[in-house]
Amino acid sequence: MSKTFPDVAGVRSVERVLKPKSIAIVGASADPRAFGNFVLQNLERFGYAGEIHLVSRSSQAINGRPCVSSADALPKGIDLAVLCIPEAGVLDTVRTLGTLGAGAAVIFASGYAEAGDEGRAKQEELARVAADGGVALIGPNCMGFTNFEAGVPVTFEAIAPYPAGGRRGVGVVAQSGAMAANLRDAFMGRGQPITVAVSTGNEANLGIEDYLAWFIADPQTSAIALYVEQVRRPQTFIELARRARAAGKPIVMLMPGKSARAREAAQSHTGALAGDHATASVLLSREGVVVVDSLDELFDTTTILARFPAPPAAGTAVMTASGAVKNITLDFAEDIGLTLPPLTESTIAKLTSLLPDYAVADNPLDYTTIGVRNPGLIGELIDTVLADPNIGSLVLSIMGGPAIAQRDKADHLVPALARATRPAVLAVMGDNNELEGFFTEAIAASGVPFFRSPDRALRACARVASYGESLARAQRARTGEPNTIPLPGAVPPNGVFAEYQGKNWLAAAGLPVPKGGLAKSLDDALEIAGRIGYPVVLKAQASELPHKSDVGGVIVGLADAAALRAGWDRLHTSVSSHRPDLKLDGALVEAMGPRGLELVVGAKRDVDWGPVVLVGLGGIFIEALKDVRLIPADLAEEDIVVELGRLKAAAMLAGVRGAAGVDVRAVAKAVATIGDQMRANPAITEIDVNPLVAYPDRVLALDALVVCGAQGSAHH
Repeated sequence: MSKTFPDVAGVRSVERVLKPKSIAIVGASADPRAFGNFVLQNLERFGYAGEIHLVSRSSQAINGRPCVSSADALPKGIDLAVLCIPEAGVLDTVRTLGTLGAGAAVIFASGYAEAGDEGRAKQEELARVAADGGVALIGPNCMGFTNFEAGVPVTFEAIAPYPAGGRRGVGVVAQSGAMAANLRDAFMGRGQPITVAVSTGNEANLGIEDYLAWFIADPQTSAIALYVEQVRRPQTFIELARRARAAGKPIVMLMPGKSARAREAAQSHTGALAGDHATASVLLSREGVVVVDSLDELFDTTTILARFPAPPAAGTAVMTASGAVKNITLDFAEDIGLTLPPLTESTIAKLTSLLPDYAVADNPLDYTTIGVRNPGLIGELIDTVLADPNIGSLVLSIMGGPAIAQRDKADHLVPALARATRPAVLAVMGDNNELEGFFTEAIAASGVPFFRSPDRALRACARVASYGESLARAQRARTGEPNTIPLPGAVPPNGVFAEYQGKNWLAAAGLPVPKGGLAKSLDDALEIAGRIGYPVVLKAQASELPHKSDVGGVIVGLADAAALRAGWDRLHTSVSSHRPDLKLDGALVEAMGPRGLELVVGAKRDVDWGPVVLVGLGGIFIEALKDVRLIPADLAEEDIVVELGRLKAAAMLAGVRGAAGVDVRAVAKAVATIGDQMRANPAITEIDVNPLVAYPDRVLALDALVVCGAQGSAHH
């Protein structure tokens, strides 16, 4: 892959930053514990080949290198300045660097946006001065970066070169300095090469997006690991994630904030249940970003995907010589949502021919103790299982055993895993119990992802499988332009359309709604009811009345004309007594639908990330159990069916206790219709259909809320 920088609006090139031909250390020092000294020692340890310029008030020379006393005396056009000075001197130095045409500055100093309003004001001024002078900023409040690929260590941590040995590596970006170091060390401990590790700090200027673009273009980077607390340019990030997916470069991302209170959201079920973190996770996953929950998952998943960047959309096979491990695996896989697919008949037949009579050929596969007598046979079993089209990845979970057994495993099992073209990982149980040197050396040389915990291996494989699924889903997504239906009229001042308007609009888009119409008078109501047939329901209609039942604005089960006359009077009397100021548009007269399974379908447009759709069981299930699935607005209907099957109460869709199942395809079509209208109409911030009643042969939207504009907020 050639180094072609992604053409994405607003992304800045960091080529001059990460591969500088000249570096100035401002605040260089002979003190062995000073930041400036650490940076210089690192550059010399790596054999940095470019020019090094030192600025020091206290020394005329350091390590035989001459110093100048101030930044003004530096030559023009330096690529990168490393500011190892207190915050008080940073602003003037950056201003000076701008006049000298310097390319970029790394700022270690703290006391900026992380320190409150006063610090935020300082950071904004620093960013302005840097922009005026054309100086890119790394930080402030960062630990810099190390480009292992080009030999450029610009950090105050003492660090040693880590050669890749010709292998492609992982790109690491973290907004936290400690996490950048943690990720770097974890990958090194795994024997995983790293191209560049960056700590972005407060991102006054350069941010994760700029480095992400660089990694996508860098031919030596095979996967990207991110620790991100705030995505500052969500739409740019999404576009870059799309480019990474197209380039075959997995992004694995840990993004804390799941438990933080979300911003004030629109008060529908969707708004409350689709928080910012959940929304971001869904839309990032849509583009193939693997959003993980823990540091272990971040290390482990990246390690596997760096070697296998295009995993199949299929579950995992587990092989072991222990019946106990098989049983534990079955429970654990269910807990973490890892699919253990059945093997095909041909695979079972081949395994049966290889295994002893008392072994059962299934997944997980307990191949018993045959490896003791015939260790080469286990390699053949591995090849057989990995050739099964149902299997996307393999975990071999074994004990180390005595030295003779470890020699067998090094000679037979490791090569079999190493030749796998699908993700294949080795978990050697026994926790920290030391293994023979020849065994660990064979594993390291093979590049096979290696674990001492089968739990971690299985969790990582669950993430790898979901990544494979997201790649397949992206191919099937409804990416074409949806049919745009004009909005149901002028947007009301509060942004909330009355129910009849929302329903008319959704019906035009293809969502089934009950027969009926808006009655402006009792005569209208009687005419509509006569046409559609009794019994009917009567609902008061006004933009300012989303909570109709609270004011007696809903009357159900009106069986004939007399009941409708009485109901009409009762409804208007009740609404006017509760809301004397309110002028109704009229009352909606609708046919009463038979009882069915109540679902809720909603959609919300996050101001930063875009639209997501929510689907779940309605009624008490959504209130009490929050049993919902959050999905991208363009998910293919067949994948919406899969998501419905992942609801906790999915069995109710199929029918329980003699009840008929519902038309899941019709539900998926309704969900897709709502997603399409969110995609087609950027003005719409929220749609809430509650309930959508599902029957064996159709669905019906009994209630609908459509909200436009940022000010729109209503609860249904």
